[in-house]
Amino acid sequence: MDAPTNFRDVLRRSPSNLRGEVPPPVAENPLRILFVTSAHNSLSQRAFIALTEMGHDVTVQVVDSPEIIEAAVNAHEPDLVVCPMLKQFIPESVWSRYTCLVVHPGPHGDRGPSSLDWAIELGFDEWGVTVLEAVEEADAGDIWETRKFKMRPVGKSSIYRHEVRRAAVEMLVFAVHNFARGDYNPLPLNYEDPNVTGRLRPLIRQADRAIDWRADSTANVVRKIRAAEGHPGVLDTIAGAEFFLFNVYVERGLRGRPGDIIATRNGAICRATVDGAVWVTHLKPKAGPAPYKLPATRALELAGIVPDAPEIPVALHAPIPPGYTYREISYEEKGGVGYLNFDFYNGAMSTEQCRRLREAYLYARSRRTTKVIVLAGGADFFSNGIHLGVIEAAENQGEESYYNLHAIDDVVREILETDSHITISALSGDAAAGGVPFAVAADHVVAREDVVLNPYYQHMGGLYGSEYWTYILPKRVGQETAAELTSAPFNPIGTRRAVDIGLLDAAFGDSVASFRAQVQGLAERLARHPDVGHWLEQKRRERAHDEQIKPLAAYRSEEMARSHECFFGENRSYHVARSLFVHKTGAPCTVQVPAAPSAEPELTPAQRAVTKVRQAKPSSAR
Repeated sequence: MDAPTNFRDVLRRSPSNLRGEVPPPVAENPLRILFVTSAHNSLSQRAFIALTEMGHDVTVQVVDSPEIIEAAVNAHEPDLVVCPMLKQFIPESVWSRYTCLVVHPGPHGDRGPSSLDWAIELGFDEWGVTVLEAVEEADAGDIWETRKFKMRPVGKSSIYRHEVRRAAVEMLVFAVHNFARGDYNPLPLNYEDPNVTGRLRPLIRQADRAIDWRADSTANVVRKIRAAEGHPGVLDTIAGAEFFLFNVYVERGLRGRPGDIIATRNGAICRATVDGAVWVTHLKPKAGPAPYKLPATRALELAGIVPDAPEIPVALHAPIPPGYTYREISYEEKGGVGYLNFDFYNGAMSTEQCRRLREAYLYARSRRTTKVIVLAGGADFFSNGIHLGVIEAAENQGEESYYNLHAIDDVVREILETDSHITISALSGDAAAGGVPFAVAADHVVAREDVVLNPYYQHMGGLYGSEYWTYILPKRVGQETAAELTSAPFNPIGTRRAVDIGLLDAAFGDSVASFRAQVQGLAERLARHPDVGHWLEQKRRERAHDEQIKPLAAYRSEEMARSHECFFGENRSYHVARSLFVHKTGAPCTVQVPAAPSAEPELTPAQRAVTKVRQAKPSSAR
């Protein structure tokens, strides 16, 4: 008797090309490329993946001064310098000797440090990205590539992670290819050309962003906070204390006196405007012991402020239209499929969020009107694992780390033990650390084609981690590959390789909308498939077999014992690395790769510090 049709057969029979983008060309002349970047963020990671897949030798150097840029270039002597996201000026000693390609998040001719901020603040429908050559004057060099895109009504960080990132990476691939040819002539910046639509814009300052709660409409408040999303936020005053505001949602039902906090929900605060209200989910104190982003009510609590406002919950499954209110976790059903959406800010999942997510998943699993559950995550992130910010702000950081890891383990266990439904993780956004095994705990895992995965923990001061990764990852990719993925040098993984090694089943979709539409079609085909019963029975047998070999409880116990040592042992590396990351005072780790012996003169300390350095931060770094 033939085996029942499996998931990959359903993928192959889909009318869509679910494998995604055309394989990149192999570089005819591989280059030694040095990335000089202010943070190894989502864009630089995706660019690193694209260029290394082409065969280029890419080294990443995170810099915070012109002197470090100069030392890095002198140490590496690259063929090409690429600056995916750079806040520092490139010294003349570098751009005069090397071609330096700079990614600027603005259209042809746009210049200045607040490009995307102005695009949102001024309400532009269209914006762009430009790859230009560094010269003495910032953003004024010759143009190698430029693209335009339609703006979405979202925050700056989301535009950066999607439209900007995709266009920038595609342009860098072309620009590097043209540079390697050696006969390409970039276009000089010419403001007399009518096609040059950008211009020099000043730095947006907090005075430009200030909210007047007695006069600004809801639309104005939303626009101002969205324009400052990610960094620097909008400086505002609450109960006499100064905070930066982040992550805003419109509230259509509640009203109150403009500026007042009129409700709270799952850590967010709702503030009334002159014509409605908005939810603000995160605050960052301007000063104090915890000057980093935290859930709004927690940040207020640490400042000694307790809002005189009710906690107003919202039902998980209530049929609320998009844009009506703020809801972190939601559930809906279509065509025999249950969709569990969880949009956690920057992908971080606190103890409390994990517990609410587990309850939501149990509800989805209890539904007998469905046969498939899709874990949809959020548009920008699927999950980045435990919430380092909430942990940093805890009275006992070791205990909170331990509770948080157990809470996310509880979610993963429920997924692994589900025998009533086919489960699909659908990654519209990136995943890192514990978010990767959490995602691949599902029966099937698909991702948007330019998602970035960082499936490692140990960059965070040697944290061992849990989420049953010692069971899930080897089962997916084999023991040897699992060890490689979770060890230094902690390189990000693109979807092409993730599919090749079996970490993902497929990658497709050039946008969140197209990806989710294809996921819906795939999930509904699975729910209607006549072999669902066979698949579920096969799933039960496989889980029972694995449990006999080694119980899930044993994997969890071993992982938590190793993590317990990180949380409570004498070695404080995890706590130091977490603090550096949360406070943004340094990279969590630096991996040194020794240079080959040579007869060259001994390098200076500054040069040695940057030789073959690869620095990696989680994908939420921007």
